[in-house]
Amino acid sequence: MNHSVIVIGGGPAGLLASATAAAKGATVTLLERMDRPGRKLRICGKGRGNIGNTAPLNEFLTHFGKNFRFLRPALSHFFTTDTVELLNDLGVPTKEERGGRLFPTSDSAQDLVDAFVRNARTKGVTIRTGCRVRSITRKDGRFEVSFGTQTLTADRIILTTGGASYPATGSTGDGYELAKSLGHAIVPIAPALVPLITAGDTAAKLQGLSLKNVRVELRVDGKKAGEDMGEMLFTHFGLSGPLILTLSKAAVRAVDQGKKTEILIDLKPALDTAKLDARLLRDLAEHGKMHLENLLRGLMPPKLIPVCLEQTRLAGDKAAHQISSEERKRLRLWLKELRFTVSGYRPMREAIITSGGVDLSEVNPKTMQSKVCPGLFLAGEVLDMDADTGGFNLQAAMSTGYLAGLSASDAP
Repeated sequence: MNHSVIVIGGGPAGLLASATAAAKGATVTLLERMDRPGRKLRICGKGRGNIGNTAPLNEFLTHFGKNFRFLRPALSHFFTTDTVELLNDLGVPTKEERGGRLFPTSDSAQDLVDAFVRNARTKGVTIRTGCRVRSITRKDGRFEVSFGTQTLTADRIILTTGGASYPATGSTGDGYELAKSLGHAIVPIAPALVPLITAGDTAAKLQGLSLKNVRVELRVDGKKAGEDMGEMLFTHFGLSGPLILTLSKAAVRAVDQGKKTEILIDLKPALDTAKLDARLLRDLAEHGKMHLENLLRGLMPPKLIPVCLEQTRLAGDKAAHQISSEERKRLRLWLKELRFTVSGYRPMREAIITSGGVDLSEVNPKTMQSKVCPGLFLAGEVLDMDADTGGFNLQAAMSTGYLAGLSASDAP
């Protein structure tokens, strides 16, 4: 039986869902509220298009925290190798970069958008833009979808409206209200993969400085709540970059709960305390007549030196051989634990993705079909699933979109 399917939302999940359903024989219309589909996809990976990650399945799933089990069936149907194969067929070859990140070789996210749109249209999908859906209702076993002054009917609905981050791209949170109107519970949303605001002016003094190969620990009420190693960035308001974004979900939750939230930066993660102390002793001995300020250039970026001297209460013009054991200890501790108090986080519009969404217990992970509203399928960021930065979220959106399209075309 060939079903009529309406897909609401023209991001990667919606574009792949619509193309998959159409390829299986369904009559598919995709409704996108913006003037063109794929606007958020166009800016992913800073415009370069971090479309996925080559991590093996079990490792890939660990990046989704407590909700990882839900994703296994979708990823088993459509995973990274399928993404690469599809893009190659569409004339967009890919390449793997650090951390397993997958990009088009052209370094252009627009190429991804063009390929997915072309794929959907080639499969027979009717794409209608400028269509903000106001309501979805069920009547006599069919769905009525209203937008503007128009109403369309369909046997099946696939909801792929995205989250509430980057609203300028069309992700405004509309999907949550549409899902609620059809009986779904919504896990409260919050920004995820979002920069953090810190107290004081230290971050502002370091604005623009990027650190690589550092270890960052998130500490909540004095207890470790997360840790990772990689790159980070200082901004005029606080901290950003891949490391900070990865830890931000737990930080946002802690801040909202009024807990003491700190970021500790280990500037020398390759050296334990004993080895770092030995390194400092050697440097101070070998360059005894050198001013401390100049000696520190071998330990950290120049922009960090004034902050280091201020926070350790050390004199930059003091000769290295005059540094006492107590002063050396203060320097060593600072290098291993540069501390920032997290006072807040940037708004939802600056978050890469949204935490929260449609409760996964109400969705069948083997089909993406709603358990409370038969004939409704859900995929992508509208669901309560989010992961670290690095292409994981986009692959999950495509995988759930593919499975939703496959299931909607076959559902009785």
